[in-house]
Amino acid sequence: MAEIINKVANSALLVFDLEDFYPAGNRVQIDISQWLEEGYILKENDFRIILKNHNWSQYKDQFVAINCSTDAIVPAWAKILVAVHVVPFAKKVVSGSIIDLETYLFQEMLSKIDYSKYQDKAIILKGCSKKPVPESAYLMAVQKLQQVAKSIMYGEACSAVPIFKKNKL
Repeated sequence: MAEIINKVANSALLVFDLEDFYPAGNRVQIDISQWLEEGYILKENDFRIILKNHNWSQYKDQFVAINCSTDAIVPAWAKILVAVHVVPFAKKVVSGSIIDLETYLFQEMLSKIDYSKYQDKAIILKGCSKKPVPESAYLMAVQKLQQVAKSIMYGEACSAVPIFKKNKL
């Protein structure tokens, strides 16, 4: 019987896996509607007292998204005031949803990568992940890779979809 050769492992393809850049740490969302009267009305004095008495240390070394899940009209200073309390404990704080937080974290990580090793290479932007990689992270990654790669495919090596090929001059 002939030896089975893994052509993918022996190919010049480089895999760009966003999971490799996933920042470790817990993600948590602070919903300020919990501190509004009936979830909609912000009473400044009551709000400040609640924030003063809240256990902020529970957010130690966590990534925090601050949002309001109701349709309440909340002044900008309310989220800023929450941030002032949580920043001393959290790794990172953003305004928005958990998806907004993930997008921000990936944007930050992708901007720090040295893409020179991908110069003129065929890249597979790995599509499956076990971690919650937002779709926007793939868009950010392809923008960076497109500047250096010879070609980019999306998915897995066995079933990759071509998405970019550098024009020959």
